[in-house]
Amino acid sequence: MKIEEIKNIVQLMSQHDLTEFKIEAEETRLCIKRGSGGGVVATSSAPIITPAAFQPPPVAQQQQIGEPEKKEEAHQETIDSPIVGTFYCAPSPDAEPFVKVGDSVTPDTVVCIVEAMKVMNEIKAEKSGVIKEVLVENAQPVEFGQPLFALA
Repeated sequence: MKIEEIKNIVQLMSQHDLTEFKIEAEETRLCIKRGSGGGVVATSSAPIITPAAFQPPPVAQQQQIGEPEKKEEAHQETIDSPIVGTFYCAPSPDAEPFVKVGDSVTPDTVVCIVEAMKVMNEIKAEKSGVIKEVLVENAQPVEFGQPLFALA
């Protein structure tokens, strides 16, 4: 098995949050396990290659590479997604967005909807401020804790 193939397997495991991968083919047997610490352990009947060389950088590091401006924005006030799902800026495709850049919000202001398992969850600002930037596109998947809006 080639090094590039193993790198691709480890990257796919990380992207799809898999903890174990096993493959057996002819003279090669490969087992890769990711632990809770994010490390990778590989066992093989072929020559063993250090698995640390194949650990892709965490997603947060990948996003920061080549984007140093974003580091400063990490300290700004944001409205974050409380759940994993799909972000929608309006209650329906033909409706106006809940909030736009420049709008003032209070803790009880509904700012968007995050759909999770066919349930539309209204997301409230839970903070006061003015919408400085919308950080995600409409109908984009979002993760728990992902910033959705930047506040001024």
